[in-house]
Amino acid sequence: MRSLEIRPGVRITNDKCLVLDDGPTVVIGDLHLGYERALEQDGLYLPRLNTGSIRDALNDIMSRYEPERVVLLGDVKHDFRRAGREEREQVRGIVGLIAEDAQVVVVKGNHDNYIQNIISDMGILAVDHIDVMGYRLEHGHEDSGVRPVIIGHEHPSVRIPGAVGGGMKIQCFVHAEKDGVIVIPPFSPFSSGNDLVLDEQCVMAPALRASDYAEAEIYGVTDMGLMDLGTLRTLSDVKVRAGCSVGRYIHFRQLLRWTRPARDASR
Repeated sequence: MRSLEIRPGVRITNDKCLVLDDGPTVVIGDLHLGYERALEQDGLYLPRLNTGSIRDALNDIMSRYEPERVVLLGDVKHDFRRAGREEREQVRGIVGLIAEDAQVVVVKGNHDNYIQNIISDMGILAVDHIDVMGYRLEHGHEDSGVRPVIIGHEHPSVRIPGAVGGGMKIQCFVHAEKDGVIVIPPFSPFSSGNDLVLDEQCVMAPALRASDYAEAEIYGVTDMGLMDLGTLRTLSDVKVRAGCSVGRYIHFRQLLRWTRPARDASR
């Protein structure tokens, strides 16, 4: 499925964005523009793929969901330092692309030092948070304590073990419904993800760490669409025996999902 309503008026999507009915509003996190240039300064060289991939994905999202507002949920840029010419052009290019068709809200993340200097003459003020439909939208490196909250920062992923080693790493949405915490995956194609395990020392975002995240629902983002993977505790308890492949486990989870009362908002 392409999208799923996990709360009234709140949809997660296989496009790695969250959509709120108000507007509608599209929420995207962790673009990390300028990633390649930052690595070059440390002696690592990558092809310039991040910004182009993000631009193509944004064009699809703008066409598919026709948002009135787009919230960039922090870590728009990658380098903690003052932006160079290339990073500045990438940030302004992406923000300008969105601004052609929608209101842009830039929420500051921990990587977004000096971002106001980049966008100040575009008529946009970077903010610490925004409230939409009763949800606090903030980056997630700090916890305001307001609930319900939608955050990024964590770069969440899970790893499903294989029968004879290996397995599958899947980026995901995390929904700790009881605690009012929703975590969205990173939008940058270079962000492979932070594997979630039942160890609070491995959880970066304070709001998620303070929740009962073991019982949080995990929704994988895959080439086949969104996958309901159950709770983090369920995934952590998976012991894939010989003859039980990753694919069979995911297929079982999908069958289970289809037997539940549907709140599918696929488009």
